[in-house]
Amino acid sequence: MIAAVAGLALTVSVWPAAAHFMAHAPSSAWADEADLLGLQAGGTLGLQARLQPEVISTGVAVAPLYLNPFRSVSGLVPERIDQGVDFSGSGPVYALGDGIVTNATAYSPGWGGGWITYQLTDGPDAGLVVYLAENVTPTVVVGQRVTPSTVVGTMFEGGSGIETGWAQASGLSAESQLPEAGGIGGGGPFPAVVGVNFDQLLISLGAPVAPNRYQPASGLLPPNYPAN
Repeated sequence: MIAAVAGLALTVSVWPAAAHFMAHAPSSAWADEADLLGLQAGGTLGLQARLQPEVISTGVAVAPLYLNPFRSVSGLVPERIDQGVDFSGSGPVYALGDGIVTNATAYSPGWGGGWITYQLTDGPDAGLVVYLAENVTPTVVVGQRVTPSTVVGTMFEGGSGIETGWAQASGLSAESQLPEAGGIGGGGPFPAVVGVNFDQLLISLGAPVAPNRYQPASGLLPPNYPAN
């Protein structure tokens, strides 16, 4: 009887210490909860990821982000897909992702307005070049490194709106004009396949759909471009 009472007393005295240890024992539950809260916070901010995050260690997630470059444009209206994608509206236009500016001029004779290009340096489309043209004023300079938070140009209301899409590696003009993409220039026929491809990317990031998105497309999609 005495031994039983002593054993009970010992158990009672040890229990608080055991409970304290259990409360601080390593657990992966906090990491799962942190991941969930992080993803919910990203959704609340409207961030659109091209890829699902890849968990590389407990509590750490990595995903290359491409964001909607027109998320702050006022009165944004999709017009059509031609060599790229046309929009009207006014306001700041951000870089699609991390990149380096290769052209930035307020007037290009070939486009009748601004001409901005930057080469993506991260994510699934790294190495490809994006252009922004026509009714846009550059806010960057050649050689500048940009991120999805960098304003590369300011759209303004004008007769032609702006056009954006995949540019040639040289940065001289739209990719659609090259033989590898079907040699489709300013005269059409539209929509160009390369233009549709870029529109698919913008749609995946939250941009509005172009009116001629589902019309038969002309030209070719070069093998180094994403299938989206």
